[in-house]
Amino acid sequence: MKVIMNGAMTVDGKIATTSGDSKISSKEDLVRVHTLRASVDAIVVGISTIMADDPRLTVRLVKGKNPARVIVDSRGRIPIDSQIIRTASRINTIIAVTDQAPEEKIHKLEDMGAQVLVISEGKKGQSAAVSHGVNLKELFRRLEKTGLRRILVEGGGELNWSLLRLGLVDELTVTIAPKIAGGRLATTLVEGDGFDEIVQSIRLQLKRVEQKRTGELVLHYKL
Repeated sequence: MKVIMNGAMTVDGKIATTSGDSKISSKEDLVRVHTLRASVDAIVVGISTIMADDPRLTVRLVKGKNPARVIVDSRGRIPIDSQIIRTASRINTIIAVTDQAPEEKIHKLEDMGAQVLVISEGKKGQSAAVSHGVNLKELFRRLEKTGLRRILVEGGGELNWSLLRLGLVDELTVTIAPKIAGGRLATTLVEGDGFDEIVQSIRLQLKRVEQKRTGELVLHYKL
């Protein structure tokens, strides 16, 4: 399995403002993102991204197939009227929940065409292995078993932290927009508990830098 994490942030590291506005990338960068989407088997996002943006997670700006959409959502909070669920009968959609999700909601999601994976929570003391209660190692194992081997992760910050902390990410691509959003409560690219000391931090190897006419920098890292 190959896991690619992609994100866009302001110069001060924000992927959304305090009000939740995440429209950071230029049209040129969005074309790059949609090209990347068309090259993978699945896109993985956390439930916070769905609740904040109500995205479709489809390929629209370029020609190509829609990848499967995987939502990490332990309590099954995804709205039935969200764009993801309304299109689940046409596009492969997987909702990863735990036994905290109500059975009635699981049945509704399945009736709408989504596949629901019930994945147990990590054991006590294994908080790094879970995001929103879902055991991510087990989730990715199941995705690979079903033939989804090239995975694109599009956040949010909590999911990004969990996957990076677990060492499940192979590549990280970050677009830095020439903007400053500010806001102490604004979401950053990687959230979570973080490390106590810099010496513990995750090391990256810069492989390539692209400078766009828009002033954006696209940084390609290998982990």
